[in-house]
Amino acid sequence: MYRLHKMIYRVMPDGTGKQINPFTGREVWTIPGRKNKPSYNSFKSAPKEITPREPEDYCNFCAANYKNTPPEKARLVKTEQGYKSLNRLDAAQVFSSEAEFRRIPNLFEIVTTDYWEKNYNYKLDGINKEWKQRYISSEEGLKHVLGIIDLKLKLSGLTPEEIAAKSVDEKLKMANAFFCGGHELIVARKHYKPGAHYDTDLCSSGELTQEEHFQYFKFTIEAMEDIYAQNRYVRYVSIFQNWLRDAGASFDHLHKQLVALDEWGTSIEQELALVQSHPNIYNDMAANFACYNNLVIAENDYAMAFVDVGHVHPTLVVYSKSEHLRPNEHTDEELRGFSDLVHACHAAMGKAISCNEEWYYCPRDAIIPMPWHILIKWRINTPAGFEGGTKIFINPMGLTELRDIMVPRLYELRDKKIIDGFKIAEECPVRPNSLRYSQRQGYAAISPAVSIQVPADLVGAGLE
Repeated sequence: MYRLHKMIYRVMPDGTGKQINPFTGREVWTIPGRKNKPSYNSFKSAPKEITPREPEDYCNFCAANYKNTPPEKARLVKTEQGYKSLNRLDAAQVFSSEAEFRRIPNLFEIVTTDYWEKNYNYKLDGINKEWKQRYISSEEGLKHVLGIIDLKLKLSGLTPEEIAAKSVDEKLKMANAFFCGGHELIVARKHYKPGAHYDTDLCSSGELTQEEHFQYFKFTIEAMEDIYAQNRYVRYVSIFQNWLRDAGASFDHLHKQLVALDEWGTSIEQELALVQSHPNIYNDMAANFACYNNLVIAENDYAMAFVDVGHVHPTLVVYSKSEHLRPNEHTDEELRGFSDLVHACHAAMGKAISCNEEWYYCPRDAIIPMPWHILIKWRINTPAGFEGGTKIFINPMGLTELRDIMVPRLYELRDKKIIDGFKIAEECPVRPNSLRYSQRQGYAAISPAVSIQVPADLVGAGLE
């Protein structure tokens, strides 16, 4: 396995780092002199002073603007007895409670309701049909739904005359997407962190408490389960979070997205094919590799966080150690342990760095095991012509550089009691084969040869 590790990561005498992602085959170089270390709290523009307002009304996701988004499928509220989910609210209930997190339809779906209707004869039915009828039966609800449809048509480029020409029935048919669509958002309550004075004092994932972040994860997973339950044709639900504009976010307001798919997607298909030929690959080529190269930044009984190899952008990854393969199969204890490490990564990197949080887990109709893991990609660089022409990608930050940024910050945050409940860096046990995903399906934890494309300059160096 040492020889395989040398194939996927090595540092040249001049300091150039060369990496090959063992799951994608992508080649990545880190070039000395092209470093671009971001600061934790350094934004591109000068901060602007804000006037604190309650309820917040800084964007359409804020608490004062609940009616600026489609009808809520669910909200999570905090009570004296703990957190509670309220499902399929009526229009009159929208302002009756304060939502810690809201589950709302995406106004512009990636995979549309029309896609499911025309390709699978999917219909608004059952509990969702009853909810729609109940919602639009009130004058307030009907006005809200038609207003959001008009807004969508306007943003789609229709003139006022074209919008007015559409009948109420046409618009209500379009509104089916609000009640049974498969592209949803999980929106956090806060736009700015408590005590904010500037527009840079945003509430990122790292600004949540560990308990809030756990509830954020749990509520997202509940939404995923409901999407599966309401649409039998869904094979996979893609879950991701875009933070700040450079990562693709429309609003600088914390939210996750869920998109229902009728396919696994190429990435999942390729990874499961690798697992079939190399059952222990996530240990051998991810967790063990990180252990042997001192790239682990945090670990507890349920998860491990480390710097990941072979990505276009500086990337952190958190792996669940559980034998459970899917987010909804994790116990609360396992989920909390996993959530704590994802939260710690966000807290340590700071709120100023644009990033994508990408969830990967075993599809529900797959029999090949795959551990739940989350990639956090720092969007601090943009691939250009060189990358397009050579398929060699330049990552401005080496693996150990990213580790050395994160580890001191994790210690600092733990000392301040902002994060807790796990070990950091050299404290971590880093035991080989810590990921137990293969035990669920009875796969043997063996390490057969892996097919990795070796760069030409390595051939003949004892590594082919």
